[in-house]
Amino acid sequence: MASLKSLKMRIGSVKSTQKITKAMKMVAAAKLRRAQANAEAGRPYATRLAAVVASLASRVTVGPQSPKLMAGTGKDETHLIVLATGDRGLAGAFNSNIVRAARRKAEQLEGEGKTVLFYIVGRKGRPVIARFYPSGIIAQHDTSTMKAPGYSDALAIAEDVTQRFLAGQFDVAHLAYANFRSTLLQEPTVDQIIPVAPVAAPIVDKTSAAPAAIEYEPDEETILEALLPKNIAIQIYRALLENQAGFYGSQMTAMDNATRNAGDMIKKLAIVYNRQRQAAITTELVEIISGAEAL
Repeated sequence: MASLKSLKMRIGSVKSTQKITKAMKMVAAAKLRRAQANAEAGRPYATRLAAVVASLASRVTVGPQSPKLMAGTGKDETHLIVLATGDRGLAGAFNSNIVRAARRKAEQLEGEGKTVLFYIVGRKGRPVIARFYPSGIIAQHDTSTMKAPGYSDALAIAEDVTQRFLAGQFDVAHLAYANFRSTLLQEPTVDQIIPVAPVAAPIVDKTSAAPAAIEYEPDEETILEALLPKNIAIQIYRALLENQAGFYGSQMTAMDNATRNAGDMIKKLAIVYNRQRQAAITTELVEIISGAEAL
């Protein structure tokens, strides 16, 4: 059984840990507000741009004149997964959930006979991927010095991925990240970003008014050639914003749970400490009484 001194030291250590976790929770909560606002502000533009690009792609007949980012390489053999995770831990299962979703996608593709490569964004995804796919990582973008996601970082990643696609290193690219829903829910998502997937033709209701005709000037191919690289950068930028909000949300929840668990442990240790202290006092009293009676 632990001595009173060791129990007292243990209680002090847990109290110090509780102070740290409580402070980290407050810092994460403060940073979450801005990160959540940035993520929510970026969603409408990214969603609308993706819809416009997909709509344009559905109107174009793929041919020699079509942009390669839309037409693809003509093959479907090598897939690249751009895995975006955080650079730090202490955020519960945030990073591991993203990696798990990417691995599920990779296993699905490998089951179909495809070759899977990885482009790592952030530090936390590399150890697991390097263990399961030691020769599958082709590049890594360091975000450890990035205080907040910037469009320049997303643009650099998008240009690097695009150049590798045009060089024939892969045929299809997917983006894996965490879609922020709330502090308790970050949904791991894997979206295809290269080549762009055209939307299915909408079902027209004969009882409703006919959809308005849209004419594009210049032609669709020219617009797509300008929009496709921008869309890739915007989708990566959105993923970085969603990841940051999701990380702080997960960290706030994890630190809140850690603070509560530390409080419970302190209560249990205090009970054990008080019982042993009372037992020690009782023993001393018995010894004193016994000595007095012996006299």
